[in-house]
Amino acid sequence: MSTTAAHTQHCLEELLGDMLHARRNGDMGRLALLAYCEVRRWARQAGETDLAERSADLITRHPHASKEQFLAQIDGLIDALGLAHTRALAQTPPWWAPPPHAHPGALHDATAR
Repeated sequence: MSTTAAHTQHCLEELLGDMLHARRNGDMGRLALLAYCEVRRWARQAGETDLAERSADLITRHPHASKEQFLAQIDGLIDALGLAHTRALAQTPPWWAPPPHAHPGALHDATAR
């Protein structure tokens, strides 16, 4: 895994944790800030343009009819972040996998020591 990919994945995990914490505590202001600023920034950097647009629209498109509607949309955004995390994990080789440039016996050589 490249350093950039690892950093992006780490940032996503931090962001998911922050979103879930704010959601559990019912911190509407924090949820709005995270959705508009942090999710949008992370999604742009990760190339997740649909997610970036969704997070911006959630805050800027139109007022929400109720607190429940806002929270339902936040829950959907959290679910979408979870799916992005699943995709990132699927592209990540296991920690024990040899680097792509290693010779075929590299894993065996490393574990034999």
